[in-house]
Amino acid sequence: MSTTGQCPDGPQPPLFTWEFASDPYPAYAWLREHAPVHRTRLPSGVEAWLVTRYADARQALADQRLSKNPEHHDEPSHAKGKTGIPGERKAELMTHLLNIDPPDHTRLRRLVSKAFTPRRVAEFAPRVQQLTDELIDKFAVTGEADLIHEFAFPLPIYAICDLLGVPREDQDDFRDWAGMMIRHGGGPRGGVARSVKKMRGYLAELIHRKRLEPGDDLISGLIKASDHGEHLTENEAAAMAFILLFAGFETTVNLIGNGTYQLLRNPGQRERLQRSLAAGETDLLETGVEELLRHDGPVELATWRFATEPLSIGGQDIAPGDPVLVVLAAADRDPERFADPDTLDLARRDNQHLGYGHGIHYCLGAPLARLEGQTAIATLLRRLPDLRLAAEPADLRWRGGLIMRGLRTLPVEFTPE
Repeated sequence: MSTTGQCPDGPQPPLFTWEFASDPYPAYAWLREHAPVHRTRLPSGVEAWLVTRYADARQALADQRLSKNPEHHDEPSHAKGKTGIPGERKAELMTHLLNIDPPDHTRLRRLVSKAFTPRRVAEFAPRVQQLTDELIDKFAVTGEADLIHEFAFPLPIYAICDLLGVPREDQDDFRDWAGMMIRHGGGPRGGVARSVKKMRGYLAELIHRKRLEPGDDLISGLIKASDHGEHLTENEAAAMAFILLFAGFETTVNLIGNGTYQLLRNPGQRERLQRSLAAGETDLLETGVEELLRHDGPVELATWRFATEPLSIGGQDIAPGDPVLVVLAAADRDPERFADPDTLDLARRDNQHLGYGHGIHYCLGAPLARLEGQTAIATLLRRLPDLRLAAEPADLRWRGGLIMRGLRTLPVEFTPE
């Protein structure tokens, strides 16, 4: 049973309602068909263009006339500060890869890439497996669990904290701050900005300690990384550590949560993957996680872009200063690019999805997300082979928020270990 995504006829379906959050794909199918580059007023009051077709999305993601710097937003006064992470400006955390353009982006990405290497991620695989097993151990004997709160949420938090070099005794503080940051308005007023401020203060202190006593961790690597004698400034190092944590955990929470949910709703595909894993194969797991990213990925809309000059996308004129949001969830279900796009096919080979972006802003953490997603899903299916939903899909609630797509809870049942 797949989400259909088919609703090309009739009037435009409403956007950004609770019903839309549960299943946005029919509305995106309508936009792709009738208004592929569509100007709309977002719940925040900001007006932006939504880009929904794959070819247009891929073009927009690589178009350097679309700036990542919010300074280019021609925003009315009521929209000030509504296009980024709450509190990041006040906390001096703006100089990260999601907010800057070349040449600064080129310099920072090159420096960060020296520290955040594929080799570092590969060497981290045993720790990810250990964390995965420890978390499953806690609920495997009970026969029931909420896979978001007990598994999908803590796994990437503890993993990225370990990778950054946050001491174990401080990681629960990070878990609390991160929990507040992904509530998207569901917590106390101003809670996100306060959590960002606390995280900023902690990171400044940790960076200072790592300068004096470097270790074999990512923050020490960020501090040491140099390019033609240039190093990251303290503010840049804090901002990069912040965005690696912020972008690196919520996407993985949603990858594990959404991916497991779709496997439970598609039992034939789930059983096929379990058979493959039991035979000691990895091919279907690797293509399967990419397909889960395409089919119901963790990032619904790419982060904000702002036109720096007049341009055209899909035949639609965009004015300087206009915000543009590329709808990855719509582009990755475009029938012009993907055969039978609303069907989950774990063996799909021609799968150049946009779940990690495209162009110079392609996700730096993609290898880590793949590692965590593959490890989490494979271990769940091996250890809890009769895992099943413990709620009707219609009763599940999705988190509010514009950019990310993820479940609030995922109650499951299984035979206790």
